[in-house]
Amino acid sequence: MINSTRMEEPVLLSMVIPALNEEDGITSIIDRVLATRAALSQAGVAGLELIVVDDGSTDRTAEIVQSCEGTVLVQHPTNLGYGAALKSGFRAARGQLLGFLDADGTYPPEYLPQLCTAILEGADVAVGSRRSGASSEMPAVRRVGNFIWSNLLSTLAGQRVVDPASGMRIFRRGALEYIYPLPDGLNFTPVMSTRTAHEELNVVEIAIPYKERVGRSKLSVVRDGVRFLQTILWTALNYNPVRILGGVGLGLFIFASMIAGVLIGMRLAGITTLGHWGVFATFTATVFGVAGVNLFALGATFNYLVSLFHKHPIRQGLFGRPLFKKPVERHFWWIGLVMLAGGLLLGAVSLALALQGWPVERLWLYLLAGTMLILVGLQLVIFWLIVRVLEELSQREFQVQSEIFAKP
Repeated sequence: MINSTRMEEPVLLSMVIPALNEEDGITSIIDRVLATRAALSQAGVAGLELIVVDDGSTDRTAEIVQSCEGTVLVQHPTNLGYGAALKSGFRAARGQLLGFLDADGTYPPEYLPQLCTAILEGADVAVGSRRSGASSEMPAVRRVGNFIWSNLLSTLAGQRVVDPASGMRIFRRGALEYIYPLPDGLNFTPVMSTRTAHEELNVVEIAIPYKERVGRSKLSVVRDGVRFLQTILWTALNYNPVRILGGVGLGLFIFASMIAGVLIGMRLAGITTLGHWGVFATFTATVFGVAGVNLFALGATFNYLVSLFHKHPIRQGLFGRPLFKKPVERHFWWIGLVMLAGGLLLGAVSLALALQGWPVERLWLYLLAGTMLILVGLQLVIFWLIVRVLEELSQREFQVQSEIFAKP
């Protein structure tokens, strides 16, 4: 988290507008942004720098921007993408505050003073939220997509994110080192939201009215929606892998346990042979059970690697807080040993019963359960060893510093 103190010195806001073939509406949005100077001054922003990045337009966009006073033009010779245009604008910007909004007039620049006020009062990032109560003309399909991304990111990050794809934001320049790297495409905003949430920056979302653009949108609902989903998941894996891997693993294990419960009930009822669906269900339970435990353990182990890389404490895992007094991965060793012992015991009992003449039809479930327990138990013990080594490595630097500078 950056130093979110009130900004006392004269503050310059650099607004970046990415533009691609926006000759019909670029003048209007420029005039509306520049018209906020007086309101920005009352909010405590001393100056406004407006940067328009022409991202390889083939119409008169660049020519029109050049004719607008009070505007800086940055040009890409070819189309590099929405995110690339924003990053070019940030590199050219001089302000302590950086911001951006779209060129099509869908986001209201009249709300920039409110976003700046939130920053000046201590926030790191201020987002114009289209889903916080103000009137919105967002199409129904995109509302559904935004709802899914919002709840997914809120679950992964452990904090509420209302509009992860908003294209109107203001943030402190110092936030760039926390939220970079960012992609060059339209998935710039959801990745930015994912990083700001996991970097624990102070984010304030302010309700804004939203108008749907006139004409065809550059956003493809299906293609870009899938890309948004992929990038949110992938970025979250870089911060708290157990939230994703552990969640999937836990789901697989629960499903496998339900099938196993049915099989045990059938066995207790005297059913020792299975049909085609029963055999397939047994196969599914075996695979899902082993895979579920391994994914959960892998996610917990990855959290230590991520902590080592980012040099921050281990994140609290799947549910946001430990299930036990110690993190669950600290218990892998004894859980694994219990499973190993149980599997070996089942194997020994099965062998003894087989020597007494029990047919394989009565023993197969015990042998299968014993095999699973041995494999999963061994994996948990291995993961525990890996976690312990990673934990030692993550603490080494702090221990070295404390021992070197310890007072006698």
